[in-house]
Amino acid sequence: MTAKKEDLPAQAGNNPELMDKIVSLCKRRGFVFPGSEIYGGLANSFDYGPLGVELENNIKNIWWKRFVHQRDDVVGIDAALIMNPKVWEASGHLENFSDPLVECKKCHHRFREDQLKEKKCPDCKGELMPAKQFNLMLKTFLGPVENGDSAVYLRPEIAQTMFVDFKNVLDTTRRKLPFGIASQGKAFRNEITPGNFIFRTREFNLMEFEYFIREDEWKKWFEYWKEEMENWLLDLGVNMGHIHQVEIPDGERAHYSKRTVDFEYEYPFGQKELYGLAYRTDFDLKNHFKEPPYEDAESGEKFYPHVIEPTFGLDRSVLVALLEAYCQEKDRVVLKLPVKLAPYKVAVFPLLKNKPELVKKATEVYHQLKKNFTAAFDDRGNIGKRYYSQDEIGTPFCVTIDFDTLENEDVTVRDRDTMKQERIKIKDLTSFLNGKLV
Repeated sequence: MTAKKEDLPAQAGNNPELMDKIVSLCKRRGFVFPGSEIYGGLANSFDYGPLGVELENNIKNIWWKRFVHQRDDVVGIDAALIMNPKVWEASGHLENFSDPLVECKKCHHRFREDQLKEKKCPDCKGELMPAKQFNLMLKTFLGPVENGDSAVYLRPEIAQTMFVDFKNVLDTTRRKLPFGIASQGKAFRNEITPGNFIFRTREFNLMEFEYFIREDEWKKWFEYWKEEMENWLLDLGVNMGHIHQVEIPDGERAHYSKRTVDFEYEYPFGQKELYGLAYRTDFDLKNHFKEPPYEDAESGEKFYPHVIEPTFGLDRSVLVALLEAYCQEKDRVVLKLPVKLAPYKVAVFPLLKNKPELVKKATEVYHQLKKNFTAAFDDRGNIGKRYYSQDEIGTPFCVTIDFDTLENEDVTVRDRDTMKQERIKIKDLTSFLNGKLV
């Protein structure tokens, strides 16, 4: 079910303190850790912890179900991170995938020229050197000898894997236009100025698909996928008042794009890109295939399909989901995540940890629920603190086993958002939760 715009809270925009609270919560509760922390860390490197990986996987799985499993016109692939360097030569990345880099003459700090508000060093106000183009691809070497012949690149995007495998997918699935190829996975960019937590990192996760169409239908499909991306944002729990669709003008679009619309979000640190939608024309397939790879089954005409590309940043999706869900009430912090995104769907408590009969029964209920839901077991501290602890990580329901449970075979179920409690028979608990967790 798609949420309505008016049903969603306004939480994230214009709140500069919110970012610090999110970063603190993520470290404290196990969503996101600084990478290599015990060795002093690595700049802009992060690891997803036990709760973070569940949130991340939930978003990935819901995205895949929505855009692949529930459609008849999209199939998926999972491709290699390292590709033949000729791929990046053909795609134009070796020549065009760069940012303007400037260096301060005084402190020697480096910045992207297009992100500076004034022509002085933002750190020391020193004079800047003339800009140079800096290629963003991360280079490595295959084999025992590090020379030009063994140089390869970690992929800066995942799109090229879908173009290179286009003919293989076509031959094995017998798809007809329009159809899409979807993929999820890592990409790498040697960013000049990464930052703002998981918003911009050198190693990041993407979810996207290439939707292959006939040239004369590109405008129709562009508008269609723009609306589908809006619906996805609503399902992610995003207040659409925080989203701005920005038309990227000539001269600022990627070299392959004839039209690009960026979905920008009002982060606590400013309005910046969340997702992108591009019309890549037939640029990529023409560069990779000497002969047209598609043949119309009825007319026999051979041609290069055109492409609409919706791109979704997974790490930014995680960040925005947290920003939108974070709510600070009088005496508690609660992540009001959509239930399908919540890392744990239910937590089970014995009322008292020093009563073996309560602990035993709670353990039985926990293992029963764990067969159907991601579940947590908690017997630390008093019951109120346990409730608030689960609120802070977004668990929608808490189940408490008390002395009445031992007599009546029922439990107390508490709702995260309303804090209302009701008694439910243990035998009905799974069906009750299934009805709520949709």
